Formats: sequence, structure tokens, C-alpha cells
Amino acid sequence: MTTPTRAGVALTSTPGNATDNHVMSNDGRTAILIKNTGSTVARTVTFRFARKVDGQAVTSRTASLVAGEQKLFGPFDVQDYGAKMQIDVDHAELTLTPIKL
Repeated sequence: MTTPTRAGVALTSTPGNATDNHVMSNDGRTAILIKNTGSTVARTVTFRFARKVDGQAVTSRTASLVAGEQKLFGPFDVQDYGAKMQIDVDHAELTLTPIKL
């Protein structure tokens, strides 16, 4: 988890893992920078909801990033996404950089 400072801080990214997926600490003031490092294909990231509505699972939120695109997502409500947020990627071309706001 990278915490910004006024002096600046280097970002540390993690390559995506489409098999094991990812878990990120989330306190409601957490964001994640995701980059598609590929050059030809759009890739998908999935943010899993931690809670159910009326006992029913809620469809996960997905986002697509075209080749070379990067997007900053968040913050994520702890009640919706949980303190240990689950993030799935469809390919290792997606890199993830969690950021503490």
C-alpha cells in the first residue's frame, strides 16, 4: 500500500494474477491505480462486493481498460467491499497499485 506524501513517493505496482486474484486492505480511504500494460487487447478488472442484499449475492462491479490505459478507482466503502477487498483481473497485463488516501 502506497501512502502519498508532500515530498512524493515512488509507486510500487503488482502484476495481475488471473489465477489467484488479489486482496487489498480497505478502510474506506483506499484507491487503486490499475494499468493495462498490453499493447493490443482490452482487459477487465472485477471488484467483488463483500455483502449480500436480502441474502442474495450482488453482481460484482467490472471495468475494462483498453491497451495502454490506466485508471484510478476508489475510494471503496467498507460496508460494500469489505475491509479485505477482493479484486480479480483477467490477465497479467493488468498491474495494480494500491494507494492510501
